[in-house]
Amino acid sequence: MTKIRTLIVDDEPLARERIRSLLGGEDDIEVVGECTDGREAVATIEAERPDLVFLDVQMPELDGFGVLEVLDVEEMPAVVFVTAFDQFALRAFDAHAVDYLLKPFDRERFQRALGRAREQVERRSEDDFGDRLRALLGQLQPKAEYLERLAVRAGGRIVFIRTDEVDWIDAQGNYARLHLKERTYLLRETMSALEAKLDPARFVRIHRSTIVNAERIRELEPMFAGEYLVILRDGTKLPSSRTYRDKLHQALNLAP
Repeated sequence: MTKIRTLIVDDEPLARERIRSLLGGEDDIEVVGECTDGREAVATIEAERPDLVFLDVQMPELDGFGVLEVLDVEEMPAVVFVTAFDQFALRAFDAHAVDYLLKPFDRERFQRALGRAREQVERRSEDDFGDRLRALLGQLQPKAEYLERLAVRAGGRIVFIRTDEVDWIDAQGNYARLHLKERTYLLRETMSALEAKLDPARFVRIHRSTIVNAERIRELEPMFAGEYLVILRDGTKLPSSRTYRDKLHQALNLAP
């Protein structure tokens, strides 16, 4: 019998113990680990590649939704959310055919969720579960107008960076490279998508492949045909293109 490799993620010890106890009598389930927070969950999912995750929604630092945002779609296991969310959120779970356990839950409800999870694991290759999760996240996650921090992977860890720490950003294929004072990080995001999430009062796109923190700009050196050499406070020199001249002028309160 092929075992369903299962991970339990919850910051409450009693909640983890409850799920492990209910799984104890299931011959086809192998619990491969328990995690107490979102960052540990991401690392364990990437390392262990579980088939199924019981995932708490409300956790400090990186919540259950944040865990799934960090993961690639191809890494996405079957998920049963464990939540104390309100009825609006529960209707959203139902609408996107994503299963959940509402705390506190009994054995019968747990068995129903586990049964559906088994079906999900069996048809994983032909299922659209990853797409349904993305749609759910888009509906449920609170949307800040602009990002205040970024989560990046570095050496097997997840590092949280405040956007005001970023000096400038350049494109690296489908990634964006974040330049901070002492080091750089790669973020899996296109420049256009990232630009839309950053505060335009602070960040300005000066080239198709470059975004700059306007507070770091020391001076502009005029060049040919409306282009500039943008010089940062640390001496970094970045060429701007004519296409983004108006955005640069607006960000720096310059006359057209």
